[in-house]
Amino acid sequence: MGRKGLKITYWVATILFVLFMLFGGISSLIGTEAGDAVMVALGYPLYLNIILGIAKTLGSVALIQNKFMVIKEWAYAGFAFDIIGAGLSFIFAGFGLMELIVPVITLAVMFVSYATWKKLH
Repeated sequence: MGRKGLKITYWVATILFVLFMLFGGISSLIGTEAGDAVMVALGYPLYLNIILGIAKTLGSVALIQNKFMVIKEWAYAGFAFDIIGAGLSFIFAGFGLMELIVPVITLAVMFVSYATWKKLH
């Protein structure tokens, strides 16, 4: 794949991922009923939604900017921990394997974004 193809792949994957994370972050911050129900079912306190909402929103901004590369690298790491933790939480709370589809797809899109970003820089 040429440089132009890498750039297109990077931006498509990054925008999809950032939109998904922003949606999740904003949903956590406003405290939707569905989001609160999931947190309660997983056994987490509801204030964790505020912490995760702020982190996801700031991390999304970090992925879009191109000036502070170390911050961007840490944002990718934070999202990886968040998504892997979410998947493991579903497993440990006794949810079925179907609940792992969204975290696995999200993680795959994030890794495409990360891998193409590393190839471009």
